[in-house]
Amino acid sequence: LHNGTICDARFSKSCGGVMELFENTWEPIHHSYLADVVDTALERTDLSLDFSHEENAEQWIRNNPEAFCNTNDAAVLKKILPSFDQETADFFRWKVEYSQEQMSDIIKRKSAIDFGQIVDLIPVERGKSSRLIKLKIVGTKKTMIIGRELEIRRTLSSSHLYSSAIVIDNVEAKNGIPSKFVIHGAGWGHGVGLCQIGAAVMGERGYSYDKILVHYFPHTTIEKMY
Repeated sequence: LHNGTICDARFSKSCGGVMELFENTWEPIHHSYLADVVDTALERTDLSLDFSHEENAEQWIRNNPEAFCNTNDAAVLKKILPSFDQETADFFRWKVEYSQEQMSDIIKRKSAIDFGQIVDLIPVERGKSSRLIKLKIVGTKKTMIIGRELEIRRTLSSSHLYSSAIVIDNVEAKNGIPSKFVIHGAGWGHGVGLCQIGAAVMGERGYSYDKILVHYFPHTTIEKMY
């Protein structure tokens, strides 16, 4: 509960190291218990978490920081992930690559807009977890800003990206047109609320259920109501 009201207890598979705010993903409503919590027991990190500066977001996503959800423990993952998701081993930090033809075709199909060849994909605004909530697509025929995070994830993939916490490298540009795009990403899902993989790791390390819940939902209490 928060202030006597049952919490909107959101969850995702992997926050990628920092939880995202509710208002950056869904409605413009602030819930203090759906906060930008760092998913670690460490008191500090060597990387800046001020993702309003793009260089900080790039460092965070390209690095491999300490976090509860930063694990490859197959025994832990087997307990919480369905069998088809267990094939995904690179959920904390991951990479996908597209040719120019693949990228322009995917964006055209998923957005129903013909941008032409893709010239650039520019971060416009990020949330507290480094997830993009606004992205500028620059094409030879059209330029447009899209968002929020789920729209970005769906537009840049034939299914959807694991997360919108991404940095994008334009590779081998010819006449200003990249021939390839390399997307580096962090986390799996929207990142709001409880991090399923992080919570499982906390449990394996001996944290009690109430300590886990308070970590992922700060400013809350657990009360029996029946």
